[in-house]
Amino acid sequence: MMMDILMYLFEAYIYSDIELKVDQEALESELLQAGFHEKDIDKVLDWLGELAALQKSDAYSAILTSSETSARIYTDKEIQRINLESRGFLLFLEQIKVLTTETREMVIDRVMGLEASDFELEDLKWIVLMVLFNVPGNENSYILLEDLLCAKDKGLFH
Repeated sequence: MMMDILMYLFEAYIYSDIELKVDQEALESELLQAGFHEKDIDKVLDWLGELAALQKSDAYSAILTSSETSARIYTDKEIQRINLESRGFLLFLEQIKVLTTETREMVIDRVMGLEASDFELEDLKWIVLMVLFNVPGNENSYILLEDLLCAKDKGLFH
């Protein structure tokens, strides 16, 4: 259910001309009117707050100094949530410079922060878009990924 609310918000506010700065009460009211449950709305707002907090955190400073040839080793818990196809997609995005090591870790953090039992590649793509959109300085990566995903949908990308 969290993914449904996140996708609703992303489509409603990112792909429209609606002002992005909405107060939390108005947003909660809108989501309730759209048919979402208050408990799920609270979880999503917390999830978005944690995404914002990641940007201000220095938790990823050690990652920034890692070697370009280093490899990401996933924990057992991450492997259970993020399947092989999705991990391959994250690696691909790093290789084509859409994701940095820092944004990759933010994506993984937000995936692990979801309460979703059936997380799939399509869900991961949304999370990556949300992270790139919300982290300043990643506008070009966001546009590149969006173009890449649109090209794939049109059959232009193999």
